[in-house]
Amino acid sequence: MKTYSRALSVLIILLLGINLPYAQSEDLRLLDWQPRSQLVVKETTILKPKFPVIDIHNHLGKLENAQKYLEEMDKAGVWMCASLDANSEKDFYKEHLKISHSISKDRFLLFFKPDFSKIEEPDFGQKEARRLEEAVKMGVRGLKISKTLGLKYRDKNGQLIKVDDPRIDPIWEKCAELGIPVMIHVTDPKAFFTPLDRFNERYDELAGRPDWLFYGGDYPAKAEILAQRNRVIARHPNTIFIGAHVGTLPEELHQVAEWLEVYPNFYVDIDARISELGRQPYTARKFFIKYQDRILFGTDTPCNAESYRVYYRFLETDDEYFDPTPAHKQQGRWMIYGLFLPDEVLEKIYNKNALKILAMYK
Repeated sequence: MKTYSRALSVLIILLLGINLPYAQSEDLRLLDWQPRSQLVVKETTILKPKFPVIDIHNHLGKLENAQKYLEEMDKAGVWMCASLDANSEKDFYKEHLKISHSISKDRFLLFFKPDFSKIEEPDFGQKEARRLEEAVKMGVRGLKISKTLGLKYRDKNGQLIKVDDPRIDPIWEKCAELGIPVMIHVTDPKAFFTPLDRFNERYDELAGRPDWLFYGGDYPAKAEILAQRNRVIARHPNTIFIGAHVGTLPEELHQVAEWLEVYPNFYVDIDARISELGRQPYTARKFFIKYQDRILFGTDTPCNAESYRVYYRFLETDDEYFDPTPAHKQQGRWMIYGLFLPDEVLEKIYNKNALKILAMYK
């Protein structure tokens, strides 16, 4: 009997061992799945870019890190970096200017961010335009509009403030008068405007940040917010607008191309979207070459040499199937491919296009 019991125990253990891999697979959560590619491909390390870089889109509002940002820029061959955190609210732009320019006045470019919480005050547009003009005299080089306009800012009745609200017109016009660009970020990736279900390609990211989902409720459709932005661009032809995140529609480069054709005062930057661009390398390469005079370099990632180097690899090499996550954060469960752009295109994207726009400052 003891021998039989012992044999039965061994058999049960063996059977459990045989089924263990299947049990593990069935219990694995999608959010925990981190597959390791078995593909062996060329890996190119680029420590510094072929040409000096102007990072036109970043957030350097943690002023205690200003010296560290400059050190990382030096490591990565970044000439200048724009901080979009020079907020009008509570006069933060003054402190930002003071600290950043004490580290380097020539290397940090600050963009003024209006305080839309005051939009219902009398003469809001004129007052904020005057604040902007004063900020420019102090050293500010551009204006920043965040996605909260069109998605979160509401009036006293709870209605969303539209991007093309006429009360903002004096600010757009002041930018034209001063010769400074508007970095405009409206909406977010297409996946953020669709249900968070098994069909959502950025499920991992949104599961961790459900507050980034703008589906349902009284949120307007993504296309409607973009239409509001485009009406502003058309209404103010003398103002330069830079569409952040490839115009916030890198999933449809044909549509971005159409906007670039229609609006000569519209440019785009590539910040935080090489994950989208790099999964469509043939289309993206053609887009970059055709619109080489209208695309600017940006990262949206506080200055970090390793993050910059992923961008350089994407733009300069023909490397295949590599992870874009170190450049910003995980956005989708896919790899990207390099664009190996010609040198004359690279130089424009890295700095010449930004210099052209910044030179308009009067």
